Amino acid sequence: MAKDALTEVGADSGSWTATIVDLFSGVIPCSLISPSVAVTVDALEFYRIAHLCDLHFSMQAFAKTLCDLHAVFDLYIQVHSSVDALVAEVLNRNTPNWRLKHACPSCTYTLADKEQLTFKLLYAHGWQRLRTLGVDDEDTQSSELPTMQQVRGDQYLPRDYVNSWGNGRQEEANTTIGTDDTTKRMWGVYDETGIFIAVCRHGFSLVMADMVQSGELAEYPLAVVSKLLDTFGSDLSGGYDIGCQFKTTLDNSSLGTHARSLNYTSLVSAFHGHAHKWLCQLDHLATYVSGLGLEDLETCERTFSKSNALAPTMRYASIFHRQQGITNYFEHNDDYEVYANLSNFLYHNYKQALDIICDSQITLPKLMQDINVTEESTFDEWLKEEKVYLQGLCTEPELETLQMEYWQKLVNLSTSKNELDTASSLWAMSTPSNAHSSASDESATRRLEMTRRHALENFEKDLGVMQELERKLGILHRWTPEDANWQNAGRLIANRKYQRSLDQLEGLIVARIFELTKMNRSGTGYKMRKHIAKALQTRSMAIRSALDRYNAAARALSPPRRMLKWEEVVEYAFLADFDLLRDSRSDVSQRQWATPAAHQATDLYFKRCRAKEEITRLNVEVRRLASYIHDEDHYLRECQQQAEAFSPALAHQISLRWQARGRFNFRHIKCLQDIARLPGFSGTIVPGVLKPLATESADDLDDDEEELMNMEEATEALQNVLHIAMDS
Repeated sequence: MAKDALTEVGADSGSWTATIVDLFSGVIPCSLISPSVAVTVDALEFYRIAHLCDLHFSMQAFAKTLCDLHAVFDLYIQVHSSVDALVAEVLNRNTPNWRLKHACPSCTYTLADKEQLTFKLLYAHGWQRLRTLGVDDEDTQSSELPTMQQVRGDQYLPRDYVNSWGNGRQEEANTTIGTDDTTKRMWGVYDETGIFIAVCRHGFSLVMADMVQSGELAEYPLAVVSKLLDTFGSDLSGGYDIGCQFKTTLDNSSLGTHARSLNYTSLVSAFHGHAHKWLCQLDHLATYVSGLGLEDLETCERTFSKSNALAPTMRYASIFHRQQGITNYFEHNDDYEVYANLSNFLYHNYKQALDIICDSQITLPKLMQDINVTEESTFDEWLKEEKVYLQGLCTEPELETLQMEYWQKLVNLSTSKNELDTASSLWAMSTPSNAHSSASDESATRRLEMTRRHALENFEKDLGVMQELERKLGILHRWTPEDANWQNAGRLIANRKYQRSLDQLEGLIVARIFELTKMNRSGTGYKMRKHIAKALQTRSMAIRSALDRYNAAARALSPPRRMLKWEEVVEYAFLADFDLLRDSRSDVSQRQWATPAAHQATDLYFKRCRAKEEITRLNVEVRRLASYIHDEDHYLRECQQQAEAFSPALAHQISLRWQARGRFNFRHIKCLQDIARLPGFSGTIVPGVLKPLATESADDLDDDEEELMNMEEATEALQNVLHIAMDS
């Protein structure tokens, strides 16, 4: 292969004419001036495909075998990109954001039928470490020369656009998420520390941005959300491992008003969400979000598991070659991996949703009967009650707080009154008859006056605070130690420290119990179990500290409350086992929603709700895919036939474009038929009519004279590409 890939060029061939001849002969010279070695196009195509199939196969390794292949490969990729751009122009697919608007057949191929979807586009965004060593490091800088080349296409968000969300009005959003000062300084070693990418729920790449000398700044997700909102409009939903925190960041940024007007929803991905606090999960976890279906919003993790192999080959690359390699990989992955498995995704999700619905129809009524629940709406009410309960653990009741504060101020007032009486008595005892003219006696008199004045000021301050509390609480008669209210407030003060430590311990234990329930639930994968276990291990340190504070407060009570041991606490699996909760303000273990059977029924109910929503979305996506296959095949074949009259070479390129995805269509059609035969299938695989866009022409292909003119111009441009080798 290596021997056949190299071609010797005569010494007298150092001219543009010779270069053009070599290009038509199927070879690309290693130099445009006096070339002596050229590489065959077949060899370059072999490397391009081999690298995309095995990301460990770097350009440097192949270059050792095929001379100085680096510059030649850049030239070949530029020719390849130019041809793709010409084909896109002929197909009327060169309008701004055309690729993004048609990235996924099942997500973006909108039909004219009325499609009832809560979220128009479900996607996930996140970041992956793909570090490039900084050029300022003399020992590790890239050996590549600076270049003005830029990667074509709209997948990469321009750096200026991304940086705009970290400057000016967006400055408040430019915060590093989850990193300390040491980590921030570490990023300075690298120029590009990673990529921030958005992918649809099926895995097609939407947009991406370079992360430059930084960690996970908020400007990256803000730039992605802004781009997608401008392109797709309303009713978008994005999954993020810190979506709860990003929701606040988005609301506080200048994009917040626009995002709210377009009904944008920020969610937490399922894998990471189960490590968040339970109160956060009730708001953002996929299980409880209406309209989300069975989507886990973890597509980024699956995408990164494949693209991680890019990292070693990008470490010393220039900005251009880094973006070139990343872009080529994701384009290849979309066409040959994600699209190839699209119908399988739809089939397995449909089958999973049907299985959940079928199982719940048998199991859920039995569970409801066991826990004496007659209405399914009860589960929604339980979820609200659970949320209110957990929120109540964050702070103590306001009335109790004011009563205890009033009692404490009464005690303070009594103390300051005693101090004032004592100071006044001592000051009154100092009279002219017992006063002496010595300096020490004058100093003592001044100290007595100062002490009396300070005691009077403290008394007046405490009196003013107490009078303000009496107005807030509506107290007409000041409490005395003999009053029942005084005694009740005193007991509250005595139990205050105990209650606070108990509330904190209870909140941590309840969150741990619910997370353990998820980890032990059937269907939870091994990796998710390990992830939850790691989060629980971190939470255990907080539980130990809370347990120590509780035991100290329990010993201080009269009579002392029962002590708890760590070994006892970690063995609790259900709320019913946590007898300590009966000592809290409200006995949560006696609430119906807190029992294990109620939790099982609630989980099954919400899972069935999400399964029904998944069926609704899949019915739309299945028909979109069927329509896309039919329309794309017809359109590309018509374009190919028309191009053959002007340029066989251009027609051949259109044919290659059709083959890239068309080779998988037979598999898709067969899989769509399998979906249609599933018991319980409620959709249709009959192709629909594409919804026309305002920017697209409604004329027929045969009658579009402008398109024919574009085809003739593209044919001429294709010849120019083959006649001129652009300087890399």
